Amino acid sequence: MPATQSQPESMNRNWKSLQNAKLSAAAQARARARANRELEQLTLKALRQALELTQMQVSRAASMTQSELSRLESRTDHLTSTLRRYVEALGGELEVSAVFGDRRIKLTDA
Repeated sequence: MPATQSQPESMNRNWKSLQNAKLSAAAQARARARANRELEQLTLKALRQALELTQMQVSRAASMTQSELSRLESRTDHLTSTLRRYVEALGGELEVSAVFGDRRIKLTDA
C-alpha cells in the first residue's frame, strides 16, 4: 500500500519488521506456540469449513451420504479407517502419532 500523509510510518513496514520490533523472542515463541495449538485443535467440521468445502462435496468424495458425513462430524469417537476416508476426501493424508513429552512417534499400520 503506498504511503499517504494520513498513515503513520508503521503502516508502511512489513510484518516481519513489525513482529521483530514489537515482540521479544519469548513473546514471539509464545505467540507461535499458541497459533500452533489453535491450528492443531480443529474439529472435523472446522477443518472442512477452513478448506471451503461443503458437506455434499466431501460426502461424495468419501462415498457416503451427506447425512452420514454430518453425523461423523458431530461424533467425538471415530474409527481410524473412517477418519482416513474423511481426510482423504478433503485431499489430505491421515497420520496418527503418539506424543510423550517432547517426543512424537508416528504410528504406522502393522
